Amino acid sequence: MKKSSVAILVLLVFLGGAYSWQKIETVNGVRLVHSKKGGLWGKSPKVALIPVQTLGDLYAEDEKYAFHMPSDVALDAAGNIYVLDAGNHRIQKFDKNGKYLATIGRQGQGPGEFYLPASLEIDEKGNLYVSDPNQQRFIILTPEGREMKTIRLEENMGAEFVLLKSEHILMGTGSMFIWGGPRGADKAAPASYLLKVLDIDGKLVRELGVPSKVRNELLRSTLDRTFFTADAAGSVYLAFPAQNRIDKYAPDGKLLWKADRDLNYEMDVLDKGKVDQKGTSVSIMAPRVNTCSAGIAVDAKGRVWVVTLNRQLKKEEQVSTQVGVTMADGKRSMSYKVVGDQDIQTTDAYKIEIFGPDGVLLGEIPLKIFVDGIFIFGDRLILLDKLRGTKFYEFKIEE
Repeated sequence: MKKSSVAILVLLVFLGGAYSWQKIETVNGVRLVHSKKGGLWGKSPKVALIPVQTLGDLYAEDEKYAFHMPSDVALDAAGNIYVLDAGNHRIQKFDKNGKYLATIGRQGQGPGEFYLPASLEIDEKGNLYVSDPNQQRFIILTPEGREMKTIRLEENMGAEFVLLKSEHILMGTGSMFIWGGPRGADKAAPASYLLKVLDIDGKLVRELGVPSKVRNELLRSTLDRTFFTADAAGSVYLAFPAQNRIDKYAPDGKLLWKADRDLNYEMDVLDKGKVDQKGTSVSIMAPRVNTCSAGIAVDAKGRVWVVTLNRQLKKEEQVSTQVGVTMADGKRSMSYKVVGDQDIQTTDAYKIEIFGPDGVLLGEIPLKIFVDGIFIFGDRLILLDKLRGTKFYEFKIEE
């Protein structure tokens, strides 16, 4: 397919005696932004993060604060904090100062119960939306934890979701290699959209997210993994852990811009992975790729906050989860085990990059912790260390 004409604009900005520039072009009606390190702010960030509190700890003596693989956090209108404590199959509710208030849910398959829940949102009425992907369902609870509704999900639906202001549900797509059975790493399969928008009954409203064009199915599923979020207007933002790529989509699903930036490393594919299937036994070796992003959030000004790696993690810093899948009587059961040194909880490997609403890199903020997720609620920014400290770090965004 022929590309449309390309208009290239190079911006030169004088910053304290040095020049920084962004290359901006338009291809097929999509704005492409290529930013240099440091962004427009250079060494003088226009925002700062002021520490407020931490919540949870790997070695907490009080079981109310002893999280296991926490996966999400949400705030209600009063500022209360709800932690999705996935490994303990529960939601922990705290006030805005971190005082424990209540436990919602428990392990199980019945009303108000979950098994390794993955994602949490709260609507304007205080109702809780919880994805329970291992049981292929989506649960809506009252603020008190009483189940209001259960939505059954398709096999290929993902674990994470975002609740849009329209009360539509924006969900990722899952991995066919675990849920649907592999077709083999080197066999091509139709590339689906990266995200789906569902109504409150679970019916498809629209799809969005341009997949990569890699034919290797196993590698493509790795390259197309995303972190995603949405703003108050319904625009959707994606950051790709295994691609130097950040996308913005309009509420109707139109791709508005794509951004990348200079990194300290190449985004190499180190190993394409492998799938071996013998009878009903399946062995999967995941692709090995360099990683650049670890989370995305958007603030009320439309600025896009992306957790980015300064460098690849050292071997001793790497912590991961081992997933076990068993089938019995037609039912799937999953287990997770944390592998690695959880006592290493500080690092210089991460930073936050802040992009403008137009995709231009504004600046960056260095971090000293491991980060597996980022969340913004007004002027409150929360970072998640899921596997090491199993805690949340709360900051105030100061302009």
